[in-house]
Amino acid sequence: MLPGGYLAVMQATSRDEFRDEVVRFARDLGFDLVSAMTVIDHGLTHSEFFVVSNSPSAYVDSAEDQGLARRDPVMQHCKRQTVPIIWNQDTYVAHGAGDLWEHMARYGYHAGIALALHMPEGRHFQLGVDRDQALPSDPLELQRIVADLQLFAVHAQEAALRLFLPGALKMERPALTPRELEALRWTMEGKTAWEVGAILGISERTAVMHVNNAMHKLGCVNKHQAVLKALRLGLIH
Repeated sequence: MLPGGYLAVMQATSRDEFRDEVVRFARDLGFDLVSAMTVIDHGLTHSEFFVVSNSPSAYVDSAEDQGLARRDPVMQHCKRQTVPIIWNQDTYVAHGAGDLWEHMARYGYHAGIALALHMPEGRHFQLGVDRDQALPSDPLELQRIVADLQLFAVHAQEAALRLFLPGALKMERPALTPRELEALRWTMEGKTAWEVGAILGISERTAVMHVNNAMHKLGCVNKHQAVLKALRLGLIH
């Protein structure tokens, strides 16, 4: 069973509903500011950007300035990495962009956490939460926040691609074998590959193969994303 907040963002049916769920999640996590950006690359020609945020209106132009983005160490990290980045003023100073932090801080951007998901076929999703106070000093509390953000991002990107991906580019419903679907169903229940193999009467290695095949057909990079996409497409229930 998916937690209510994660399920709610997956069920968003419009840009406004999606934005409301993203903002609600960020505030529940202790952050007043949030931005979720979906990027679709069209070969080498151009990319489409779909952004929802609650940035202060006076900061919107700065947030969309590509020149500033190229100097922003957090944006550049997310462009190349999937590991979350925890940032504050020191992050910007260390990259020679202290003046950029000073500008952001005037609008409430003092510290935050950001991450990106890079998916097949030139699809990307970036999520960042920010606030005007320092992040928790307790490493365990900070680790929990990062984990919550990562899990929410996986769910949010499913909704974002469904809402923003041009119809002509949307994936057709893939044909998974009965064994692949069974392996995904038990994975959804939290079973390990060894447990899935025991339930289905197959080896652990074969169970892993079925899950990996399902991931490939669904265009996902991990089994959690595969389960979510299969749920959204109605392949499993």
